[in-house]
Amino acid sequence: MATDTPAAVAGPGAAYKLLLSCPAGLPRSRVSVKFDPSFDRIPHPDSSLEESIDQIWNQRLQENPSLYSGTKFRYGGHASHHNDEPNQEYSVSLHLGLTDYRTFVGTNLSPLWENFLVPSEDDSVCCQHMANPLGNGAIVETSDEKIIVLQRSNNVGESPGYYVFPGGHSEPEEVGILAHQNDVEDVGRLIERVSDEMFDGIIREVVEETGVPASSLTAPIFIGVSRRELNVRPAAFFFIRCNVDSSTVTELYSRAQDGYESTKLYAVSAEELREMRQRLPGCHQGGFALYELMRNAAKKL
Repeated sequence: MATDTPAAVAGPGAAYKLLLSCPAGLPRSRVSVKFDPSFDRIPHPDSSLEESIDQIWNQRLQENPSLYSGTKFRYGGHASHHNDEPNQEYSVSLHLGLTDYRTFVGTNLSPLWENFLVPSEDDSVCCQHMANPLGNGAIVETSDEKIIVLQRSNNVGESPGYYVFPGGHSEPEEVGILAHQNDVEDVGRLIERVSDEMFDGIIREVVEETGVPASSLTAPIFIGVSRRELNVRPAAFFFIRCNVDSSTVTELYSRAQDGYESTKLYAVSAEELREMRQRLPGCHQGGFALYELMRNAAKKL
């Protein structure tokens, strides 16, 4: 069953909350998307706070003129659906709007990020003024039961030097989305493309970041959404099996990696990863928690 499961660990960068947990794991056929402008960010009523978004972005551009404000899917919540069949299968609908990297830098990554939050137990209300682009991450298990972890380089804007799972973002532009559509027929096709991109996007990220070919990866299984408490950054997590062993993965990475986003690949056991997890950003700590919930559920079957 899909659950809204709060969980946290100590430390400002390590703390996380599980927004959605699917311990049984859901295939593509049971994860849909509701893509609608109602899930876009709501501007903050404080005009000076809104103006700070442009100010921070322009400052970042001066420091790094190559920055690009690409379109991103914004996480606006989810809904779980249950049917009446004896096996009680359920499905999940992710609520997505649109945002962009500029607004992400000016809200979630802003020194003023906490000022954008609204006091509320409802996460979608609490974060309604945040960009909240939905990141993604994959717990990739090799044929010898190791988990792939990357060490981020010091060149990246988020969590330099930290350990992360392969991932990034599903990209609206990959499926031809630059803005919301008004035509009802177009909207139906659009939603189908967005749903596919949730699963295609994570495979693409794993291939690009590890060098492992897509043919060596199983279809992704969706296991939930976590967010780090620091700057409320959300990410969807998937479980993927890889049919090659850890030494082969390491060799593939050495030939594929460009040295920008990550500098090293580790293939570790779940026990070793528990020892490393204090060096995972909060949303990825949540990803590991979702993986452990999935493993524990499988043991009970």
